[in-house]
Amino acid sequence: MRTSSLFPIALAAALLAVLPTSPVRAQSAPLSLGEAIREADHHAFGNRIAAAATASDRARARLPLRGILPSARLEAGVIRTTDPIGAFGTTLRQRLVTPAAFAPATLNYPSAVTNAQGGLVLEVPLVNGDAWLGLRAARAAVDASKAAGEWAAVSTRADVVRAYYGAILAEAKAGVLAQAQQAAEAGVRQVRAMVTQGLVTKADALQASVRASDVAAQLLGARSDALSAREQLALLLGRTGPELPTLPSALPDDAAVMALAVHDSAAANTAVGATDGIGQLRDDVRAAQAGVTAAGADRRRAASTLLPRVNGFARYDWNDPRTVYAGQKNWTVGVMASWSLFGGNAELADVAVTTARSDAARAGLDAARAQSQLERDDAARRLTLSLQRLTLACDAAEQSREAYRLVQKRYDGGLATIAELLAAETSATGASLAHAAARYAVIDAIATWRRASGGDPAVLTALDSSTTTAR
Repeated sequence: MRTSSLFPIALAAALLAVLPTSPVRAQSAPLSLGEAIREADHHAFGNRIAAAATASDRARARLPLRGILPSARLEAGVIRTTDPIGAFGTTLRQRLVTPAAFAPATLNYPSAVTNAQGGLVLEVPLVNGDAWLGLRAARAAVDASKAAGEWAAVSTRADVVRAYYGAILAEAKAGVLAQAQQAAEAGVRQVRAMVTQGLVTKADALQASVRASDVAAQLLGARSDALSAREQLALLLGRTGPELPTLPSALPDDAAVMALAVHDSAAANTAVGATDGIGQLRDDVRAAQAGVTAAGADRRRAASTLLPRVNGFARYDWNDPRTVYAGQKNWTVGVMASWSLFGGNAELADVAVTTARSDAARAGLDAARAQSQLERDDAARRLTLSLQRLTLACDAAEQSREAYRLVQKRYDGGLATIAELLAAETSATGASLAHAAARYAVIDAIATWRRASGGDPAVLTALDSSTTTAR
């Protein structure tokens, strides 16, 4: 009679049975999800780009202040002239005019006159509607940029959750297949020995070899996928060096994942189809709303350039033949009104451009709201579906392991063929891996739902306490 000890593929099934929670000794401290999210918040490339864009917009928002706040400047210069009007005016500014300066010959053919001029100028904007509206538009643009940056951060967090647990899943799959390969190779050796003893046929040995080769091929692909997954996670975290993150050896257990999913699923089922307050929590919708405000203010700014402007000024001037800011000073104050009646159609073109941008911004807001509702409803359905699939996958994994045990018992009693045993083992392996994939799908669905509904995917850091030690 054939015994189970002669076919150690059972070892692979035993390993698969404990896939979710089997601990392996750590070589270094594993990276938790909370640590990964904090690292991405500060170093992820997308977050850094968004932060720089917001800083740029915030700095640019100060530019309209030049048409609102007073300005002061110093002027200095030296001129030398024989122009009759310039020469007499310079002499007069220097308070050096004498009766001889009025002689016709002196007026008509003056000697070269040098003037060192210094000035202090203060300009005070009084009525500049385009500057005030430009400031409002710039500040709204900052709000839009800030909201867009926050949306990028939320999206990055969701991506980190997927990449983090995806890498763990890939590592666990490779580990299980490595154990399965060892068991399959040992089984091949045992079956070949049994062929020599005449206990089984050569066909049994060939089928066992085929199965071992199949597991080996799967292992090669799984190891490549695991490395790629860790590299992708490192890139998402903003790492540029060769160091890859050390990860836990298994996904969180079913109980922890399902508890979190059930909580979110209740809110998701309530939200499906609802339109009240849609998009109010999502940062991309807030960015679109701020964009509409900015575009509207910019359109009014362009229209206000057709209105008069009023500005005041005051200045001190010094004029001396040799020294800047020397000699007798004089002052001038005034108010200047200007009205550009026609600037080569530039003002009208500006109004047309900003009006079109305002229309586009409103269309963008409508699109963002519609997209928000679509993504929220889809994420809610995915969460419910993934939760149901996890329950089914859990049952299927248990049933496939039991089926494998029964087939192995029949094989030991000579009532089943090697093909049936290998098929049962393959089914058990696939069901166990599918169980882990279903658990990952629930985690993915939670992250997607949180992002789609305007929540924070970092809530999944609650699963850190149920994640095992690093591989």
